[in-house]
Amino acid sequence: MSGPRQRPNGRQVVVTGLGVLAPSGVGTDAFWKAVQQGTAVLGPVTREGCTELPLRVAGEVHGFDPAGLIENRFLVQTDRFTHFAMAAAELALEDAQLRTDQQAPFDIGVVTAAGSGGGEFGQGELQNLWGQGPHFVGPYQSIAWFYAASTGQISIRGGFQGPCGVLANDEAGGLDVFAHACRTIRHGTNAVVAGATEAPLAPYSVVCQLGYPELSLAKEPHRAYLPFTDDACGFSPAEGGAMFVVEEEGAALRRGARIRAMVAGHAATFTGTAGWERSRQGLARAIQGALAEAGCAPDEVDVVFADALGVPAADQAEALAIADALGPHGAEVPVTAPKTGYGRAYSAASALDVATAVLSLEHGIVPPTPNITEVRHDLDLVTGHARRMPLRTALVLSRGLMGCNSALVLRRSTEERP
Repeated sequence: MSGPRQRPNGRQVVVTGLGVLAPSGVGTDAFWKAVQQGTAVLGPVTREGCTELPLRVAGEVHGFDPAGLIENRFLVQTDRFTHFAMAAAELALEDAQLRTDQQAPFDIGVVTAAGSGGGEFGQGELQNLWGQGPHFVGPYQSIAWFYAASTGQISIRGGFQGPCGVLANDEAGGLDVFAHACRTIRHGTNAVVAGATEAPLAPYSVVCQLGYPELSLAKEPHRAYLPFTDDACGFSPAEGGAMFVVEEEGAALRRGARIRAMVAGHAATFTGTAGWERSRQGLARAIQGALAEAGCAPDEVDVVFADALGVPAADQAEALAIADALGPHGAEVPVTAPKTGYGRAYSAASALDVATAVLSLEHGIVPPTPNITEVRHDLDLVTGHARRMPLRTALVLSRGLMGCNSALVLRRSTEERP
């Protein structure tokens, strides 16, 4: 079996921490339990100001109390998407048992991705402006809506002074942050807090989304998000996301960290918005590039986490891209899309898929694709119940509404770890 391509500087990147806040569970354990059981939690939109809008079904995060995880001085100056990011980052740091070394504050960086930014906070301040006047707009309006707010607040709160960045990206951003983090680590940084969170279920944000023809306006939760089927009618949006601690392998081992997965390869392309048919070639090239960087043959892929847009032309393009890139193995490898149970959270959708892939590699379980029974494409889509099987390599796919395509290869580490 081939292995990851030897890095020029020998710096292999690994995942040591994981934090999840999703409609299907707050915390990694709750999320994994729901996902592997195929629990569907899509439901009626209940967020204030959204209930009378055409969007009727979404994935909402219930039971999340940011005050229990984040100090008030951060809460008052940030939007819900940053609350998710800070809470998930804290969970990931606890999982990795990583904290800032006061003697080496530049060893840890931060990178996040976001597609919608702080819409809820921004809407509230604009309502204050037009309803009461400029003196009722707080100073935090200038930063809370901004895509980079999560990166900034995580780095400030944790004292992380290493390289920081943000990707103002479409759905593929949740995978592209790993490429950014890997590049940072290979240039000398020991660790990066990376991931993506979204909070697109505020009135202003939902109205903006209504312009997407791919958005599902179905009224019944079990029929709202059905990719790869004859009944596909678009995707149901969601909030939440996942954050990770990724480290240079040697640095992680020296401090006794548990290696949860290896980040083996990534590649990205751009095919624009001229039609979903064009994403076939772009996604296939991204898959091939990620496999090449990982030193992974197509038949070594054990599971594919699909983008699963829920639009017939896009679903067909993805199925064909998998076949183009993996050859005959593309019709045999298990494919899954757990997000059909909790929604597609824009940039955070692929970050949640990475979290699921890491957990799948650890447990040897491919979770099912909820609500789906019959598939119209030549894919071995896992439905009904989870599939238990040996897993060594996972391929995670993502395409954005703006035309980005991205693929990430994760490997399960076989070495004994502390």
